[in-house]
Amino acid sequence: MRLTEFHELVAARFGAAYGSSVLADHVLSGVGGRTAAEAIEAGVEPRAVWRALCSDFDVPRDQW
Repeated sequence: MRLTEFHELVAARFGAAYGSSVLADHVLSGVGGRTAAEAIEAGVEPRAVWRALCSDFDVPRDQW
């Protein structure tokens, strides 16, 4: 998954404003206890970050 696609999925699922907050503020245990933004910055694959977000926010599996 490209980073552009990741950001499009976040905006589509959470909305632009709330999506930005989720990326910056929500700590994901699935990516080492980092926020999504920190995980992306550290080089974690965007697909792995997206899956961690989906898991934490109970996104239906067909949207992962």
